Amino acid sequence: MTIDQSVFIPVDPDTAFALITEPERLRRWQTVAARVDLRVGGDYRWTITPGHSAAGTFTEIEPGKRVVFTWGWEGPAAPDADASTVTITLEPGEGGTTVRLVHEGLSGESAAGHSEGWTHYLGRLLALATAGDAGPDDWAAAPDPINELISAEATLAIAQRTLASLESADMGLQTPCEDYTVAALVDHLAGSIAGIGRALGAEFTDDAGASPEVRVANIAAPTLEAFNARGLEGTIDMGFAVLPATTVANILNLEFLVHAWDFATAKGRTLEVSPILSDYVLGLAKETIAPGMRGHSFAEETLVEESAGSLERLVAFTGRQSTNA
Repeated sequence: MTIDQSVFIPVDPDTAFALITEPERLRRWQTVAARVDLRVGGDYRWTITPGHSAAGTFTEIEPGKRVVFTWGWEGPAAPDADASTVTITLEPGEGGTTVRLVHEGLSGESAAGHSEGWTHYLGRLLALATAGDAGPDDWAAAPDPINELISAEATLAIAQRTLASLESADMGLQTPCEDYTVAALVDHLAGSIAGIGRALGAEFTDDAGASPEVRVANIAAPTLEAFNARGLEGTIDMGFAVLPATTVANILNLEFLVHAWDFATAKGRTLEVSPILSDYVLGLAKETIAPGMRGHSFAEETLVEESAGSLERLVAFTGRQSTNA
């Protein structure tokens, strides 16, 4: 079966082409993470929502006009029948560009789900092109099913959106971590994720001159891709210790979500997180932060009101002073 959908967006074809092919732009409307080798024969991998990644190969590329790529979901449960082809054509018009998406070769069973998905994401593309911000993706907010890696992808989405809001003037702001300004905490976060990525054999470049969001995304995406390929079984040699893989995944969750709260708090903003996700990560924190880690990696747990939500309880558990304390 074939899906054929179009949306008119108020940007020129070259800008539209960037929105549908560049990782930094794709993260604004369609993906949590994106790896793109934009050449004929080059491959891509897009984490669309936590736990759901599509991958394929570019077969035709005409910058500003057209791109064609194969499409298939990753994972042992992904049926071979879902291997298909997506063609996106850009037609200039008065005041903008028509983005036409044709998805061919779908099985009847999967066509309805893909149609719903493309409607959702083309709507977000229109919102981004029109208003400059598609907003957080509700489909990524509360993963179901969930495990340590799926939640890491969900918390990464929150961290990236928070990092994208940082401006040069914010770099000197004090964060809730008393030893860290925003700039220093970005360095810490990038370094922590990079350490996990290296232990997993991931390949990446840590560009300290990039924006905070791009810098962290360029490390986090290959780290999570390598982790998903490896799985959660066994142990990982982190250099300083050999840890269960689940513990290393738990650390990723805490790094992404707790530091997202730190960055938002430094700017005087509220971090919006689904209670389903924050409940889950709080459980991971309780499995990970042992009493002996207090005073070293983590401060003593702070107090919060009994009515506090799971995000407030999470940041209090990691030794921060919740705004609701």
